[in-house]
Amino acid sequence: MLNFPKFTISTNDGSASTEGAESFILQNVSIPARLHYCKRLRILALLVVCTAPCLMSYAQTQVYAEYPQTRGKVEPWKQEDLPSWLSLDGQIRLRTEDFTSYDYSPGNDRIYELTRVYGGITVRPTSYFTGYMQFMDAHALGLPVNSVGGNMRDTFDLRQGYLEYHNENNNFLLYAGRKELRFGNERVVGISDWTNVSRTFDGFFGHLGDSTDKNSVDVFSTSVVKINPTSLDTHGAGLTFHGAYGTIGSWIPNTVLQPFVLVKAFPRVKSQQGIYGSEVETTFGAETEGRLPAGFDYDILGDLQRGSYSNDSIHSGAGIAKVAYLFNFVPWKPRLGGQYDYATGNSHQNPNRISTYDQQYPSDHNAFGLVDLFGFQNIKEERVNLDLGPTKNLTLLFQGESLGVASRFDSVYNSGSGAIVQAPAHGFGSNSIGDGFDASAKYVFHDCWAVNAGVGHFFPGSLMSANNHGTPLTYSFFGITYGFKVSK
Repeated sequence: MLNFPKFTISTNDGSASTEGAESFILQNVSIPARLHYCKRLRILALLVVCTAPCLMSYAQTQVYAEYPQTRGKVEPWKQEDLPSWLSLDGQIRLRTEDFTSYDYSPGNDRIYELTRVYGGITVRPTSYFTGYMQFMDAHALGLPVNSVGGNMRDTFDLRQGYLEYHNENNNFLLYAGRKELRFGNERVVGISDWTNVSRTFDGFFGHLGDSTDKNSVDVFSTSVVKINPTSLDTHGAGLTFHGAYGTIGSWIPNTVLQPFVLVKAFPRVKSQQGIYGSEVETTFGAETEGRLPAGFDYDILGDLQRGSYSNDSIHSGAGIAKVAYLFNFVPWKPRLGGQYDYATGNSHQNPNRISTYDQQYPSDHNAFGLVDLFGFQNIKEERVNLDLGPTKNLTLLFQGESLGVASRFDSVYNSGSGAIVQAPAHGFGSNSIGDGFDASAKYVFHDCWAVNAGVGHFFPGSLMSANNHGTPLTYSFFGITYGFKVSK
């Protein structure tokens, strides 16, 4: 492997021989196809070269890399000339992505580069006040402008900017401004860090904890920041997203319980009958995670949604259950887990009721496979995953998932809550969205550089095939992240 300087990363996923197959392909395809095929071979070779040294390293205790947890550290740079009340930070992330059958179109292959740069400055005028500003510059290189998603590009903008008051123990904090909002496994509220333009919120935030800060409550009144790729980002009129998120970490041994209440309040929405009015939606539930005897661990989340959407009522809910077992006595310490996800859909049995679950503001990367095609609405999933830790710094993840709709009379939704496939009036003939298989790896070297690589394949089910979305597709990626902090 290349001998990189010592920096640090913050990372916020046939029987024929190979020679014979390659020869056949190169002899029987057009010149553009050959060039595209060779490009894919070069990408595959790069992945092998980068991960091979990792696989040859000796086994040590590892940390499992489940999104969205950060792996890798922020490199501390010491600068004696810098005032003690000032510090700087930054992050650079590069990721190459390759999609076959982009937008479910056969032959529509896309390969592009996502670049993201963060830069921040922290000032501490007193021991109780802190100010922070962070800029962002994100681009999608190699994609036509009409194919660049809203979460891929944002030209030099303010990502965070807030004032913070805290007490001596840092268990009482008040914020005002623009900042991140993330809780638990981020399946309800998170920053969606995998996307090139991650999420922030404008508003007011508070945190109150006990003397150990193991038991605490976070409250907020905010509005999600709207991304404008070529102009300054803004938020909607008024504060529309409010909530309280508790953490109980010392009451039950080996268990963390996080109850929450969230409220969305939009001034103007359109009901199923075409009537305009306001929305008030309350989401209440809890997440709990912990360790069980004999090497088992679990993570369970459930919530319900009630409220009004103009003249319609809201009646929906969702649940997630994960259980895993760590084979601590086996080389590479495999961790085998199972998962079930369920989010309600609208059966349309009651014309004045909306039963499609509102996924709120989650971090949904790899929630339904690495291809990231689907959102947490009208969906059910069964998944099996296997984590491996060949070395202290290397983690491998293999997983398979089966996806279906919760209601055949509701649409299939993407990760941005948009309908991919609209349900016909009589409902889908099948509830099978499809199946997926994914393999990914993460390696952190010199305690600073984080390298990610992976591939995911989606096999469309009968529902997708019957509605012009039956083309299988493959997604692969290779990324590098580096972060630093400069202080006295």
